Amino acid sequence: MAEIACTHCNLTFSEDVMIAEKENDETLFFCCKGCQGVYHLLNSQGLHSFYDKLGDTELQPVMQSNEDLEKFDLEGFKNKYITEEEDGLYKIHLIIEGIHCSACIWLNEKVLHKTDGVIEASINYTNNKAKIVWDPEVVNLSQIIATIRSIGYNAYPYDPKLQEERANATRKTYYSRILVAVFGAMNIMWLAVAHYAGYFSGIEQSFKDILNAAEFVLATPVLFYSGWIFFRGAYYGYKNHIVNMDTLVASGALSAYIYSIYAMVTQRGEVYFDSVVMIITFVLVGKYLEVLSKRHAVDTLDTLMGSTPTEVTVIKEGVKSLVSIENIVLGDLIELKPGEKVVIDGEVTWGQGSFDESSLTGENEPLYKKQGDTILSGSICLDSVLHYRATKDASNSMLTSIISLLEESITKKPRIEQLANTISGYFSTTILFIALLTFAGWYLWSESFEQALIVGISVIVIACPCALGLATPMATLVGISVAAKRGILFKEASFLETMAKSDILALDKTGTITEGKPSVVKADIFEAFDPSLLYALVSTSNHPISKGIKAYLEGQYQELRPLTLEAITSIEAKGIKARYQGQVLLGGNAELMQESNITADTHSDHALFFFTLNDTLVARFELTDTIREGAARAIQKIKEMGIRVVMLTGDHEQSARKVAQQVGIEEVYAKLLPQDKSAMIDTFHQDGHVVVMAGDGINDTIALASSDISIAMGNGADVAIGVSDVVLLDEKPESIYEAYRLSHRTFGAVKENLGFSLLYNVVAVPLAMMGFVNPLVAALSMSLSSLVVVGNSLRIKSLKFKEKR
Repeated sequence: MAEIACTHCNLTFSEDVMIAEKENDETLFFCCKGCQGVYHLLNSQGLHSFYDKLGDTELQPVMQSNEDLEKFDLEGFKNKYITEEEDGLYKIHLIIEGIHCSACIWLNEKVLHKTDGVIEASINYTNNKAKIVWDPEVVNLSQIIATIRSIGYNAYPYDPKLQEERANATRKTYYSRILVAVFGAMNIMWLAVAHYAGYFSGIEQSFKDILNAAEFVLATPVLFYSGWIFFRGAYYGYKNHIVNMDTLVASGALSAYIYSIYAMVTQRGEVYFDSVVMIITFVLVGKYLEVLSKRHAVDTLDTLMGSTPTEVTVIKEGVKSLVSIENIVLGDLIELKPGEKVVIDGEVTWGQGSFDESSLTGENEPLYKKQGDTILSGSICLDSVLHYRATKDASNSMLTSIISLLEESITKKPRIEQLANTISGYFSTTILFIALLTFAGWYLWSESFEQALIVGISVIVIACPCALGLATPMATLVGISVAAKRGILFKEASFLETMAKSDILALDKTGTITEGKPSVVKADIFEAFDPSLLYALVSTSNHPISKGIKAYLEGQYQELRPLTLEAITSIEAKGIKARYQGQVLLGGNAELMQESNITADTHSDHALFFFTLNDTLVARFELTDTIREGAARAIQKIKEMGIRVVMLTGDHEQSARKVAQQVGIEEVYAKLLPQDKSAMIDTFHQDGHVVVMAGDGINDTIALASSDISIAMGNGADVAIGVSDVVLLDEKPESIYEAYRLSHRTFGAVKENLGFSLLYNVVAVPLAMMGFVNPLVAALSMSLSSLVVVGNSLRIKSLKFKEKR
């Protein structure tokens, strides 16, 4: 029996197993009842044009299974995956299985929009991620899933872990294809050396046949396994009426391969299997760099939310219990222990303690909170147990608000247009058209198919976009490797180009210009004492002030003895008390001194730490955040490059101006909330500027995501590093200057490479069209042009840097 394609899914089966149906004098064939049902469903909904858009694309046969639908309406599923909007609507992100092309996107969106109760349905073709908003009073999620399944697709909730596995599988596939290509290229070049030598000095046909067969064996898997990506890209380009680089690579490599088989079998002419392998290998490396440069599949938002507690301790009628944060309501009494992160905004009702809000405000000095004070989600309780009453639910707390704004900023992030891709789009179409005209012209003029084919292949091979394809990735690869050796990590190759085009650098103050760690700026010693006593006392605390004192002592005293203290007591939000061999050690802030009836000078613009022995004040320390070494010098160098440097900080105007004056920044914007920083970036964008932002805390993440290039310090908050485009491992301001120098040098090399490759084609293509270049010389010329591009890119390594201080 003949093979018949299913009218719905386009899969072919034997005619005797198909379900035949007559419709308007036309016979329809379906492989199963599911496909038949979907076909009539689409027609009844007025969506028959789906099949025109689908073309010859094959779908999976419809598999209708509704056994697990009830799980989509469970309360646990809702709490984990569904977001309730302020207007009572529900929102979820789903992954749609079975999408093959834009027609599938169109069909799913159309069907969902026709479903009663569905307010919004949009699907991203690159990752099949759908955003669906619906009215739960009209339709349930299980009904929406059933609708998707009814048209031959499936859906499951978006889970970043599954997406990461999918992305890892894609990377591994590219990696295996590159290994095959590189192995083939390395071995075939050894054979090519003998081949080229024989071409010029003479070689027996039998030896030539052996070399030809060996090259054929090596080239075949490279072309059809490693090069499958290009054939697939060319196919989809053809379906969408686009001639892309994949079309040119596939057509050039396949033409050379077919002609080489012809030359090998007939023993007439030369084979060009080496050209086939080099074409695929070089351009595949460029493709792989694109895959590596893409963002991680796990959204930063998912990672951030995964790192926050999902439950809190709630006290009801004197009984403590763990409750999911989604179930917290206004007025619930929550207990907070030392080291715990706040996930619900609230007001302290009992107890007192110090809170680290550096992840929100960017300022590192702890804040003392007592009864009646507000605590914000995202902050960390440092040293005490306290109770607070929830003033907001989880969806409206500070941390969630920042995440929502961050998500919005990420979706608005401008896409970087690669110069090479823009040029290659026209280049590929033009070269393919020229090659076809050349073949036709030579065939009509010489009446020799073989000669016309050789000249046509020569045009494609000599103009093959190896040099063009390598112009950007090769230079950026070298630039990225040089940067990595300097402790500068670019997450995408294209960020080098964008940074080179920037004209504004926005800097956060704390943790970027300054150290982000309290350090001693003044020490008053009133009476001589053993520094090992103070060292032992502050070593018992993880408080940032204690760490600052400890670091100071380690730097000032060579011999600090380890001492075992007794009766160590942490005085909430005030200091530490201990005993050693009959001596009473007390260290802490001005409030602790006042309570202990110890007279001390408490007037200072800095944080204070006092140390007493047996109720006698022996030392007073002033601590503040110090400016990073080399910051002023780096900022001056950046300004000399013509880049406008501004400071965006949440600190007070006076403190910000003082720091700005010390490092040479004239333009300062102080007392900014996270949203304000983002708004400033947007204002710069509206004025036509390309903005680089450097920061290190959660308070910087919205501005980092809004900027064209975001730079994070290596010790910054995970969310800041997650949304950043560049990470400075050594956290030195000189690294920002070096990143600018590298980006300018790399982008310059990219433009040089593009200029050379285009000039090369302007000269080489006409020569090939006139028949002065055969495929062998074309392949050598192509390889030479690639080597020139590689060599020019390697010159980036010669960029000289001064040693960082």
